[in-house]
Amino acid sequence: MYLIQLADRVAQGLKQISADRLARHRKFLLSQQTEGGGFKGREGDADLYYTGFAVRALAVSGGMDADCSRKVAEYLRTIDPVTLGVIDLLSWLYSALVVQAASGTDLLRELTPDFIPRVIAKIENNRTSDGGYAKSHEGALGSTYQSFMVALTYELLGQKLPRRNAMVQFLFDRQRDDGGFVEIAPMKRSGTNPTAAAVALLRQLNAVESDIADDVLGFLTDVVSTEGGFQANTRIPFADGLSTFTGLLTAHDLGRRDLMSPDKILEWVTNSLELPTGGFRGASWDQQADVEYSFYGLGILGLLFASR
Repeated sequence: MYLIQLADRVAQGLKQISADRLARHRKFLLSQQTEGGGFKGREGDADLYYTGFAVRALAVSGGMDADCSRKVAEYLRTIDPVTLGVIDLLSWLYSALVVQAASGTDLLRELTPDFIPRVIAKIENNRTSDGGYAKSHEGALGSTYQSFMVALTYELLGQKLPRRNAMVQFLFDRQRDDGGFVEIAPMKRSGTNPTAAAVALLRQLNAVESDIADDVLGFLTDVVSTEGGFQANTRIPFADGLSTFTGLLTAHDLGRRDLMSPDKILEWVTNSLELPTGGFRGASWDQQADVEYSFYGLGILGLLFASR
């Protein structure tokens, strides 16, 4: 599974960094867990989206202990996954999978037998005529990001993505002349994150052709920041943690670990994103760390050290 394989890659790399450095970030992550078991978002309350990232960050940096796992399970039990949109559903499913790995508690067994068909019916209600998936049934245009999230959700459910050829064509249609991919059809300027989502999904579908890979690498070269990371697109003049994680991952997956100097990325992450007290912020201008950007920060470090 894509998310499991990615987590393993990052975890292997993080084994190369000092125990003290890793412990600071784990301490920050655990400090964000609420009494109810969920993890705080930027507003300070428990949030399923942020809980998913906290669980992923803990999983790659050493795992969850019994107490943390128990609390996360209690939090997940308060949420009916059938009611969730695909992004939150993915967070719920992945968190439940990590809980099961950590403690043996199988939250999926506690759901009704019709859980999977009900969820699939809801997801397919958001399929659009262009072959992708929208955020809701009211959406007329498929979203590259939503489509990638749907594919990951199907994988965690143990199901196959329907109409795979239509999805491949949908993704091909999202590529632009600059070599990257856009989020929705009317957009002209590619972004690092939709490009990463498109490439990851095309790789899952065994549909990355050599010319596509070359074009994407050309686009990624254009969004390399002088700071040391990747920009979200060519018009945004600074790097950020999310774009750097997804850009670096995509470059690695396409066989170009040398697209940007690893030492330069490491210096930027260490000096601009990583906080000495633990946690990572989103960009040099960001004022606080959160669990989502801490996952991206750990992910960048893991990818960098795994390739050494």
